[in-house]
Amino acid sequence: MQKTPKKLFILCALALSTPVISTSVISTPVIGATSFANDDVITDESRNRTIPINITLPSNSAKCTEQVKCAVAFINAGYDISHNEYTFVSNVFNQRGYLTVAIAHELKTDPYLNREQPYLTTRMENWHRGVVTLKFLVNELASKYPTYDFTNLALFGHSNGGDISSLYGSIYPNEVSTIITLDHRRMLIPRNKNIRVVTLRGSDYPADANVLLNDSELDKFPVTQIMIEKSRHNDMYDGGPKWLVNRMSKEVEGFLDSGT
Repeated sequence: MQKTPKKLFILCALALSTPVISTSVISTPVIGATSFANDDVITDESRNRTIPINITLPSNSAKCTEQVKCAVAFINAGYDISHNEYTFVSNVFNQRGYLTVAIAHELKTDPYLNREQPYLTTRMENWHRGVVTLKFLVNELASKYPTYDFTNLALFGHSNGGDISSLYGSIYPNEVSTIITLDHRRMLIPRNKNIRVVTLRGSDYPADANVLLNDSELDKFPVTQIMIEKSRHNDMYDGGPKWLVNRMSKEVEGFLDSGT
């Protein structure tokens, strides 16, 4: 696999991801103390793109105010998996005071995920589209949910969703405090002392070169890499084995609790 210089790669991604100011349309969700907006859709008019989302409020949402805002987490699904198939993670976040936004990044009209290497180049179109979608939602939802903090995000992603999360954290490091990935394998984890990262690794496929941190880097950055023995990449969602879903839930719980 060809090596792509990291600095050049990030500069290109940053240029691509510069947001365009646009007018957007958002459907009106019905929100209660513990309710959620299922299959809500926001339209980014600048791209003529509809974005299916699912928003869930924290169990203590009544405590969220404009003076003391509650945290926000974005859920980025694995490729070809529904954004509604990570409720075990949403529940963990909700119980700890987070508003969660699960996003359907892939639409039927989108190109298929590129299968040719080097992935840092060939999948940039897909990741860039995801970063632009995330940035649009941050700007759009901040005004719709003024009692939540959209300036200090937690990003969760499985597989390709983890690649999108990692790229967003690399381009907008001042907007991200936490990244959690499930076996993403292509995009480099941000090496940033201000971003806490945990990545849960499946045991059936290796990550690409330099995606994970070496021992020297792990001593410098707040990154935790956990191998889950006998776990499969494609099982790391709600539909996976119960033991694996429970293990992932506990790891995410422990990670979030250790940072508070």
